[in-house]
Amino acid sequence: MTNWIYPDSFNTMTIVANWVAAVSTICCVYLLASWAALPVDKTNRHYLSVCLTLGVMLMNLGFVVPLAAQPEQCYDTITPHSMSTSKVCGASGGLLLLGGWCGVVWAFLRSLSLHLQICWQVLVGRSFMVFAQVAGWGIPLIGIIPALVFSGVSFRFGSTCHINHKNSLVDLWIPLLLFAGATVILTFATFGYCVKVYLASLYDSSAPTEGSGLPAYTSSVRTVSPRQAYRRVKRVIALQWRGIAIVLIIIADVIFFSVIFVFQDNVVQSATRDPRVTEKWVTCLIRSSGNKNACLKYAGSIVVNEATVSVVLLLLGLNGVWIIFLMGRLSMITGWFELFGSLLCNGRKQKEFVSVDARVEDKKGSHHSRSYEMLSRDRSAVVSPLSSVRSPPPGRRTPEYFGRTARYHAPARSFSSPRPPQKATLDHQQTSVRLDSYENMNPLGMNKI
Repeated sequence: MTNWIYPDSFNTMTIVANWVAAVSTICCVYLLASWAALPVDKTNRHYLSVCLTLGVMLMNLGFVVPLAAQPEQCYDTITPHSMSTSKVCGASGGLLLLGGWCGVVWAFLRSLSLHLQICWQVLVGRSFMVFAQVAGWGIPLIGIIPALVFSGVSFRFGSTCHINHKNSLVDLWIPLLLFAGATVILTFATFGYCVKVYLASLYDSSAPTEGSGLPAYTSSVRTVSPRQAYRRVKRVIALQWRGIAIVLIIIADVIFFSVIFVFQDNVVQSATRDPRVTEKWVTCLIRSSGNKNACLKYAGSIVVNEATVSVVLLLLGLNGVWIIFLMGRLSMITGWFELFGSLLCNGRKQKEFVSVDARVEDKKGSHHSRSYEMLSRDRSAVVSPLSSVRSPPPGRRTPEYFGRTARYHAPARSFSSPRPPQKATLDHQQTSVRLDSYENMNPLGMNKI
C-alpha cells in the first residue's frame, strides 16, 4: 500500500510517527525512573499509574524497534515480510499488540477502581491490587496468543508490522472493543453518579457540618447527607482527575485505531472479492507504465485516505507525551536535583522521616552547641540551631528580669508538630516574649513567679 497506493509523502509521515513514539518512550522511561528512585512525596506514585505507563511504553516500542533496526519490508517483488520471515517484524508487531492490550486492560482497571471508590464507597486495598496485577498482565499475555497464531503480523504499510486481516476481527478487535466499551460505560456511570450527587447537594437543606464530611462509623457510610457525599466525591475527583483524563485519551485512541483498521481491512477484502472495484486504478497503472502518482485519484476508493491513517499513527505515538503531562509533576524535577545533590555532597541518599543531630565538635577548647534538623515529608521548616548560652561578665551580676523569656508549657493533649528541645537563653536580643508589659509589677518580686 505504501509503495503503490499512497503518495511518497506517506513514507515521511510514518517516519515522523515513529520518532514521536520514540519521544513518548523517553517520557515513559523518565516517569518510571522517577517513580522508582524518588520518594513518594515527590512523585505520588501508584501501581495503577506505573502499570499503565509500562503498557504504553510497550506499545511505543512497537514503533521504536523498526526505527532502530531499519528492516527490509519486502520479501520479494509482491510479498511483504511477515513474523515468520523477519524477526524485527515479529518483535515490532508483538510489542504493538501487547502494549495495546495492556493499555486497554489497565485503563479498565483504573476506571473500575475509581468507580468502586466513588459509587460504592469500597476501599480498594491489597486484594484489589493482587487482582489487578493478575488481570492486568495475564489478560494481555493470553490475548495476544490467538492474534499471533491465527492472524499473524506483517508489513502492511509503513515500517511497523500490523496484524493481518485473517481472523483479526475475532481474535483481536472484538475483545479490545469489549474492554474499551466496558471502560467507557464505567467512566460515564461514575460521571453520572457525580452529577447526581452534585445536584442532590444543591437541594440539600441540612445545615453544613464541620469536619471532613465522612461518617464517623463504617456502618453509616450509606446514610451520609447529600452534602457530605458531594464533599467526598469532590475530594476523590480532585485526586484522580489526571488518571481519568489519561484513561479517556487512551480508550479514545484505541477505539479510533480499531475502527479505522477494521474499515481498512473490509475495504481491501472487498477489492479482493470483486476485482471490478480496482479496475480503473489497474487500467491507469497499465497506461502510465506503473506511474503511481498519475493514478492516485483512482486509489482513494480502495483504501482509507492518507490523512486518517496518519492521524491514527500519530495519536498512538503521542500517548507517552500525554502521560508525562498528566501524571508528571514539577516536584519530580526538584526531587532529581535534591537526589543528585545529596549524592554529590553526602555520597548517599537521605532517607525520609529522619532526625539528624549535628555533631558536637570541640576545637581549641570551644564548645559548639548541638543543632537539630527536622526533616519531614510535608516540607516542614528546618529548625535553625539554638544559640549557645553566653556567660555573664565577671564581677557583680545583676539579674536581667526584663530580658528573660517566658517559658511555654505545652498542654498535655497537644497535637502540634514535634519540636526540638530548647534551652533558656540570657541573650535579650534572642528572646521572643518580654515581660516588660507588666508595668506595675515589682522587678525584685519577679522571682516569686
